[in-house]
Amino acid sequence: MKLTKLIPASVVASALPLVAFAQDAEVAAPTFDEIGPYILTTLLFLIGGFLVMWMAAGFAMLEAGLVRSKNVATQLTKNVALFAIASIMYWLIGFNLMYPGEWMVEGIMGPWFSVTSLEPVGLAAADASLDYASVASDFFFQLMFCATTASIVSGTLAERIKLWPFLIFTAVLTGVIYPIEASWQWGGGFLSEMGFSDFAGSTLVHAAGGFAALAGAIVLGPRIGKYKDGRVQAMPGSNLALATLGTFILWLGWFGFNGGSQLAAGTVGDITDVGRIFANTNMAAASGALVALILTQVVYGKVDLTMVLNGALAGLVSITAEPLAPSLLMSLIIGGIGGAIVVFAVPMLDKMKIDDVVGAIPVHLIAGIWGTLAVPLTNDGTSFVTQFIGVATVGIFVFVVSLIIWIILKMTMGIRVSEESEITGLDKAELGMEAYPEFYKG
Repeated sequence: MKLTKLIPASVVASALPLVAFAQDAEVAAPTFDEIGPYILTTLLFLIGGFLVMWMAAGFAMLEAGLVRSKNVATQLTKNVALFAIASIMYWLIGFNLMYPGEWMVEGIMGPWFSVTSLEPVGLAAADASLDYASVASDFFFQLMFCATTASIVSGTLAERIKLWPFLIFTAVLTGVIYPIEASWQWGGGFLSEMGFSDFAGSTLVHAAGGFAALAGAIVLGPRIGKYKDGRVQAMPGSNLALATLGTFILWLGWFGFNGGSQLAAGTVGDITDVGRIFANTNMAAASGALVALILTQVVYGKVDLTMVLNGALAGLVSITAEPLAPSLLMSLIIGGIGGAIVVFAVPMLDKMKIDDVVGAIPVHLIAGIWGTLAVPLTNDGTSFVTQFIGVATVGIFVFVVSLIIWIILKMTMGIRVSEESEITGLDKAELGMEAYPEFYKG
């Protein structure tokens, strides 16, 4: 039986224009070859971004585990607050300062207060710029790196810094200092033009955070009783289980940190490279942890868990400058040297009476410098001289500007809590609450 015998001819005739319209719309729709790279790269930014955001939890847990119980709540508060401050400052100032459409000072500084605009709701493919990824996803991904820089400073200065001066410094670091120095490379500035290479930020993020932390530690001074009669007094952390959890969270988040920095996923080559980056990143972390484990056994006669944790993180920082080009063997070597750096750099800082509560300076600053200088070992697109110039330029800028900010804060509002507050604990003195009220006895 024919369908036309069941449906009136007038209904069939009225439906014909709709069928024709649908056929025209189907023909006009963009193909996957046209929209696929945009969709996949946007997705890479979003997945990479939320993995890096999860690193904020890693830093919080690591620091909460490595500080004494009387300071845990303050440390957690700092980590939540610094992430919120970074989110707002990077939107208000940082993003367009870091990725300038037009330079205020060519190659050095972009425009200030150029607030980022996102795509309209329900953007149609015909109206989208399909040459890259969505602005929203790019902004979100880059913001996570900005917040990471501030997290590095938090751990070094723990247990003796006032809350509000730290948060003010965080606003300057995330809104101004980090975006300016990162623009010199990732924004197409003068370091990029001279051939400097830092794939995911061993120097631009990690060493920069380390330089800011070093400046703060010098101005702030060590904790009471840390260095006494020429000897280093151990101040064990409150919860090594939390510190270990934090390390694993950071290890996981680093796949987004390095993998997302491929900045493209729309071709077979790009997505294959992301997989290669994951494998190299993991190898460097594993090597850093094992080298630290073995060296602490050899040097101290016993394995030190905190060194092993920081060894893994140092391996991750070391490979971050170039996670794509190395072989798995070279990744193992680069990460292993990072793990060794931690074992020897921690006591070196203590000899200099620089009190770094969580070991962030060896992990992020010194291992970050090593990783950046090692790039020419596997990437012939740059040179050791160029890499050294880049590290020195970023280091001098971040350290000097941070030092000035810390000194100004010290002279105006003070950055260190009173001796009584430090002995009592920052949780009671700064917050009026405790992380472990049932167990802490003062």
